[in-house]
Parts: sequence; structure tokens; C-alpha cells
Amino acid sequence: MGMRFKDRTDAGHRLAAALPQLRERPDTILLGLARGGIPVAASAAASLYQPYGAVLVRKLGIPGREETAFGALAWSNGRIVRILNRPLLERMLRHGISREALDAVEARERTELLRRVDSYPRVGFDVTGKTVVLVDDGLATGATMRAAIEAVRAGGPATVITAVPVASLEAQASIARACDFAFSLYTPGKFRAVGSFYEHFEQLSDDDAVKLLQAAG
Repeated sequence: MGMRFKDRTDAGHRLAAALPQLRERPDTILLGLARGGIPVAASAAASLYQPYGAVLVRKLGIPGREETAFGALAWSNGRIVRILNRPLLERMLRHGISREALDAVEARERTELLRRVDSYPRVGFDVTGKTVVLVDDGLATGATMRAAIEAVRAGGPATVITAVPVASLEAQASIARACDFAFSLYTPGKFRAVGSFYEHFEQLSDDDAVKLLQAAG
């Protein structure tokens, strides 16, 4: 039986225990990918005695197969970053998904991203010269994490670290190439959905995410 987590809070505690070098490290901040990464980041930050906030991200899902990402958007300090899986995009276009349908997905997700900019606290940080730890509840394709890395990089951090409870082999390898250090507690050979590695994996609401960020002070 592989590793499983009780919930996102448990995952954050276990991440922190595996990364003691981050405990009370100066000029460090944990940023959870909204929404599912926020409770993981909050839990880990409490154990590591570090501040935390959020990076706003949106997956660009294939029409009719929304769980499969053809790209992602991320917002950080007034800048939207878009990353695309171009080989997947080309296959989709060859198999009859129209460019208009893909553009509509991106327009909808941009609108939602900007709505969250206006309603979420603790999403704008000066990361210049800091160690930024990007936290999510798991990586399936890694699309949103790659977008978050690029968005944060634009702010000039000294180091970008990613920390997740579970990741697919492909996503972990991709993220390791994009950041300074990529850490996953569990990288199974056979990856299912992120939620299958949790006993409780409820969808977070905006209210849940905002309350956690407000508690960060």
C-alpha cells in the first residue's frame, strides 16, 4: 500500500517534517497554489515558523476532458503568465477541437483568475532575493506549478523551491527542470488522480481559502 494522507493539513505537517532545513530560515515564504495548495502551505508554514500566502493559478482544461490540462495561467504581482503544452495542443487541433473552443477556455479562466485577484488577500508579495517555496496538494501534469514558477521568477527571488505531498513521475521531472529544488514526499510509479492519495479531499471554496489567508495575518 502506497503513501496516503488524512487530509491537506496532515500533508502539510508531513511536508514540513521532511524539510527541517526550512524551519525559521530567514527571507523565506511559503506560497500555496490556490485553492488546494493553501491549506497545505498553511499547515507546513505553521510547523516551519514561516509566513505564507498564495499564488493564484488556473488550469486550462481540454473541453470535455477538463481534468487534462493543455496549459495553465498564474498571477503574481500584477503579471499573468501562461504556459502551454504545445504538443498536446497540436494533437487536439488535429483531432477536431477548434481554436475558438480553446480560446474560450482561456478567456473564461482569465476572468476567474482576475476575480480572485480582487477577492483573495495575501497574493501580492515582494519576493526579491527571497527563498520562495511553492506548495500544492499534488502534481498530476504539473501545468499549474510550472505557471506559478514562471510568475514568481519574474519577481527576482533568490531561490524557488517546490514542495508537494505527491507527484507523478512525469510532473516531478518537469518541475525539477523548472525550479531550483523540487521535493515530493511520494512519487509513485503508477499515478492516479491526486485525490486518490487522500482519505479526505473535499473541494475548497473561496471562503475556505480566504479564511486561511486571513489567518496568516
